[in-house]
Amino acid sequence: MDLIIVESPTKVRTIKRYLSGDYDVVASMGHLRDLPKSKLGVDIENDFAPQYVNIKDKSALIKDIQKKAKKADHVYLAGDPDREGEAISWHLAQILGLDMNDDNRVTFNEITESGIKAGMSHPRKIDLNLVNAQQTRRILDRIVGYKLSPFLWRKIRRGLSAGRVQSVAVKMICDREEEIRNFVPQEYWSIDAKFSAQGERKMFSAKLASVDGEKAELADKEQTDKVLAKLEGAKYTVANVKKSVHRKSPAAPFTTSTLQQEASKRLSFQGRRTMKAAQELYEGVEIKGMGPTGLITYMRTDSQRVSDEARAAAYDFIKKNYGEKYVPEKPRVYKSKGSAQDAHEAIRPTHPELTPDMVKASGVTNDQYKLYKLIWERFIASQMANCMLNTVAADIEANGCVFRATGNTVKFDGFTVLYEEKNDDEEKKNVLPEMKKGDELKLRDLSGNQHFTQPPARYTEASLVKAFEETGIGRPSTYVPTITTILNRSYVEREGKSLKPTSLGEVTNELMSKCFDKIVDVKFTANMENSLDAIENGKKSWTKTLGDFYGEFDKELVKAEEDMDGKRVKVPDEATNEVCELCGKPMVIKIGRFGKFMACTGFPDCRNTKRIVTETGGSCPFCGKRVLLKKSKRGKKYYGCEDNPNCSFMTWDVPTEDKCPNCGSTLFRKGGKNGVLICHKQDCGYQKQLGDGGDNDES
Repeated sequence: MDLIIVESPTKVRTIKRYLSGDYDVVASMGHLRDLPKSKLGVDIENDFAPQYVNIKDKSALIKDIQKKAKKADHVYLAGDPDREGEAISWHLAQILGLDMNDDNRVTFNEITESGIKAGMSHPRKIDLNLVNAQQTRRILDRIVGYKLSPFLWRKIRRGLSAGRVQSVAVKMICDREEEIRNFVPQEYWSIDAKFSAQGERKMFSAKLASVDGEKAELADKEQTDKVLAKLEGAKYTVANVKKSVHRKSPAAPFTTSTLQQEASKRLSFQGRRTMKAAQELYEGVEIKGMGPTGLITYMRTDSQRVSDEARAAAYDFIKKNYGEKYVPEKPRVYKSKGSAQDAHEAIRPTHPELTPDMVKASGVTNDQYKLYKLIWERFIASQMANCMLNTVAADIEANGCVFRATGNTVKFDGFTVLYEEKNDDEEKKNVLPEMKKGDELKLRDLSGNQHFTQPPARYTEASLVKAFEETGIGRPSTYVPTITTILNRSYVEREGKSLKPTSLGEVTNELMSKCFDKIVDVKFTANMENSLDAIENGKKSWTKTLGDFYGEFDKELVKAEEDMDGKRVKVPDEATNEVCELCGKPMVIKIGRFGKFMACTGFPDCRNTKRIVTETGGSCPFCGKRVLLKKSKRGKKYYGCEDNPNCSFMTWDVPTEDKCPNCGSTLFRKGGKNGVLICHKQDCGYQKQLGDGGDNDES
């Protein structure tokens, strides 16, 4: 019997379904060896030789795999089809004493019958270039973390850590915050009009485009009022009408980056949640009538390539369900970016005929269903015909002033019948009436409007991932771990969907920028990613890459120690309105190893500390004290009385600003926007239905 070793136990179930009883399938549960935790584990003097050790928690698993490998006729290493999976396969080969010249490496781009059989029919040798690229990243990150972290302990605070990519991410967020702080708003004005065609009541909008042949650039109210005075009593005439047909093409199927961005915008999923659901869909879920089935291709990819078989299957589905006219005249081919690793396809459904409703009916989790629906719709739409829009642009002249109105109507919906990419600023459609040159229009409204330029927005997870991709920072497999790390280490915090640097993050970034400018330099880090790609492609030596990096890094470290000798950087505390109940002095917010907490400014005389509470504005229906936002041990939000455990009130329902008309207590919202407002006051029973425009009070 042959043995196949995969990474995840979920894959074991799915793969066994497609292979005969001649195979045993086991999971390594990820890496079995790594650099030691207690020391650097890299011999810098001897070509950066890594000193790998077996992971302690995996001892029993390693023994079990070794026993099965000894009994097996042949061992196949089936780690994920990327650098990390190649490295795991290489480590397994070392542990099991396999012949490195043997064709024992297999990869599955999709966990389907065809994908598994294709992988098993093309075994190959372990790709040492891929392994060396992963090793180089691991060693780089270990050197930076191991050498820099003690420096930060001495200069800022114990327990801090530095990372090669995470430090750049923190700098990007800090730089954006600095831009926002330094931003000076600039005033500008616009003149907006609403017109209707003669004999019609329906209005359309237009904006002032030019005045006396010059572009309309209104800096203040005075200039605006002059133009408005010029327009008093003017006659508005259509000066020009331009009609055209605009072809709108569908977005490409997802890469890791675009999937995370769109899942954030459409589903409000954080990156970690997106990738967890994607991993489950790739490895296989139970589908009625099919058993364990991998529903999507490999989810860590920056390629937009689609196989001919998948494209043909999509066209068959589109013809059958939408009609021949929804199939494009020419096959759609999406070009990947120059730096993309094209070994994998784009993220797509493995069975295009398996609709989201069919998957939902099989009882998958809500997250799995939502993400599959997003991936399926994006892929099918990417293979559909263009949307055709009838566009109209009209110039409307009045006393030397020209207003521009644009609008469109759908001529053929094409791919938009199924899916449109969600833009942050979706323009409202402006439908224009039939007009021709010389037509006189009726002015319905004319107003001058003041505006101010806006500062750049803080990064969200989605926009930060986009920035990573655009600047070449990291690769698909590193986006989520990087963001998770800087949040967990309290360098960055969430404010709604936005990412904001903490005082600790800003102080650490300032010190890193001063002493280790290359480590936090975007271009330097992007070039290092290119070097890793070159190692993967066999075009660069991994030991020389490490040597070149370490030579410069070691000089920076020595100089930083000299420059900062005897100096220490203080993390500023955040003031609050809270007063210490023990001594009466103000409380401040500090950042410790486990996040933010409140501490008395009377330290060391007063050592009072307490957890930070988030007020909701609601009052407890049991005792009248404040209702606070709290978190369960699993991180789930709930609401409870500040006087817990003396007061037992707690609920999943969200406190609102509304008060009960019967008893005056805070009303809580159960469910979403179409849910119910509930009064939790004992013996009150008031409820109000939301979202239907009615006032269905029950009391």
